[in-house]
Amino acid sequence: MSDFDLVVSGGRVITAASDGRCDIGIRGGRIAALGEGLRGRETLDADGLWVLPGGVDGHCHMDQPDYGGARTADDYTSGTRSALCGGTTTIMTFAYQEKGRPIREAVDWTRERADARALIDFTHHLVIADPTADVLHQELPQLMAEGYTSFKIYLTYDSLKLDDRQVIRTLAAARREGAMVMVHAENSDAIDWLTEQLLLAGRTSVADMPASRPLAVEREATHRAIALSEIVGTPILVTHVSGGEAVEQIRWAQARGMRIFAETCPQYLFLTADDLGAPHFHGAKYLCCPPPRDAASQEAVWTGLRSGVFQVFSSDHSPYRFDGPDGKKVAGVGAHFDRVPPGVPGIETRLPLLFSEGVGKGRIDLQTFVNLTSTQPARLYGLFPRKGTIAVGADADLALWDPARRVTITAADLHSAVDYTPYEGREVTGWPVMTLSRGEVVWREGTVTAEPGRGRFLACDRPMPMHSA
Repeated sequence: MSDFDLVVSGGRVITAASDGRCDIGIRGGRIAALGEGLRGRETLDADGLWVLPGGVDGHCHMDQPDYGGARTADDYTSGTRSALCGGTTTIMTFAYQEKGRPIREAVDWTRERADARALIDFTHHLVIADPTADVLHQELPQLMAEGYTSFKIYLTYDSLKLDDRQVIRTLAAARREGAMVMVHAENSDAIDWLTEQLLLAGRTSVADMPASRPLAVEREATHRAIALSEIVGTPILVTHVSGGEAVEQIRWAQARGMRIFAETCPQYLFLTADDLGAPHFHGAKYLCCPPPRDAASQEAVWTGLRSGVFQVFSSDHSPYRFDGPDGKKVAGVGAHFDRVPPGVPGIETRLPLLFSEGVGKGRIDLQTFVNLTSTQPARLYGLFPRKGTIAVGADADLALWDPARRVTITAADLHSAVDYTPYEGREVTGWPVMTLSRGEVVWREGTVTAEPGRGRFLACDRPMPMHSA
């Protein structure tokens, strides 16, 4: 008699804390046993493959409201399809509050779309743009009780930014409720002034955009966010850190025992500001906030990944099409850089890029890779141990990797609705050949078998932050 619904047999099973060969017995969508000689009604032969926890992408955007007339190309169907084809089994997107409106409206709007369309499991961070007393003392406790236990605040963008007093009140509410706070750390007033000066000087091209957001803009806002976190006593996670100056601020805080966490993304390892100078407006493909920096910044980020400054490696998948009227060209070819929608796609290439260039080239080890891309985001956002590990009782979310497979990345072979990839033509070694979500094969050698609506909303626990360093 078979003991399990499915057994994944003979693979090299790798977690953030272990590495060895064993069988994985799956029952009812969860891991029921780890051992040798397990029997199931079905068996997947993983001989020669590496079995890793499915990726947890803690920062991605899809099916969002308009941004200056532009719309994200990916809804929850195409976006989660792209994710699972790259070995990711859990995504975390955002419910954006509009100023003057309750957060509940944003949550209901976002949840409705995800429930109907997602192929894999998902949850949402709240975005607090208007921290009124009603929001902080009534809505936030209610939403926390429903499993929305993390939220993001912005120090830039007119429709989203909070002033320091608002940040303090919001951090105090997070401390009271036990929420995790993500911070987009760039100095809005400095950006506005620099942008104004550049445009007056006729420096309007996409290639000029990094000059409007220099490293000092990120360094100052990161320092300020850390200081406010210290004053209130609330942990924060600084998102999409792009270079060494912000890294230094975070390392300084962590060395003093402060619970300051950090995230970075592929664009800060594999793109530079020079890419924004691509001719014929193609530089718009690489425009994001903060912008890509230089080779020294890339090395500073790699050092931060190795040394534990960063806890999370996310995609920040922001999928605007290059061609068409509602993407990067929404304001026309040659539009001033401040009118180009910021963001790059990357949900499918996140894991292979870091695996190839990190693990494959000896910059990070396998345990660090799993930690950054799966285990630590699950811990920080209240999903562990359901997600982010291979252990008895966890959801059977697995990515089976061929570590020797060579793939040349092209937009034509990816599964997002975006019409380009910023990594076109880059060769990587190592790629997921099969993905399981809750014990079901949802991607296997070029075929997606999951259907829209299969994904489930994940109510998050109140995070129990690890030590920052």
